Amino acid sequence: MSGYANFKTYELRYTDFDFKDELKLSSLLGIIQESACLSADELGFGYDALKPTNFGFITVNTYCEFLRPILFGDALTVETWPLPPRHVIFERDYRVTDKKGEVVANAASRWCLVDLADFKVLLPDALGEVHAKCPYRAEKAVEVPAWRIPKLENAGEVLRMRVRNSHCDHYLHANNTRYADFFMDCFTMEELKGKRILSFQITYAKQAKENAELIFFRKDEGPVSVCEAYSEGELLTQFRVEFA
Repeated sequence: MSGYANFKTYELRYTDFDFKDELKLSSLLGIIQESACLSADELGFGYDALKPTNFGFITVNTYCEFLRPILFGDALTVETWPLPPRHVIFERDYRVTDKKGEVVANAASRWCLVDLADFKVLLPDALGEVHAKCPYRAEKAVEVPAWRIPKLENAGEVLRMRVRNSHCDHYLHANNTRYADFFMDCFTMEELKGKRILSFQITYAKQAKENAELIFFRKDEGPVSVCEAYSEGELLTQFRVEFA
């Protein structure tokens, strides 16, 4: 296996931080997704390269662990690499370091390659020679406890909202990074004031298009909270967060 990785340094903005001056989860997801896209471009299966084939990658799961809070004034470097695909799942890991080169977060994500005409899931061989020559790297940045989040029972409704055009990307559905904001809005500022996030996980089951009404449910068990988003009775997305 190769030692390939893509490196990108990000100067963080005021708007990347929350009311506690800690990096918003949506900003972190945006940063690692940007690095994933830059790496895919470098390896020949980025957005522009796949556009003529009408293929595209969609995120299925993301998991992240924090070694410390990422605070206002930090600059981050993201190292990312693709792991060998498993059946229809493409995996990618990330190592996030600060100005001193110290690791502040590790993340992992799973993606599917789909035909954008009908969102049919494709095998890696659909990428042809690009897949055959890809310098996949077997190293893991973080061990994910479990990709599956069990469905909630007896959870309370905490939020209702509608997907608007500003939430959507070029696939015409709510972008995966926006769900981090949606789920964090299931908590009040008072609840979050004294808490530090150790890890979080988001799973994506179905897409949400413009004007879809999302209903959010939440259940707390000790330091762990799980939230789910439904639309028209169907489970769309799940979120699991562990607080210190």
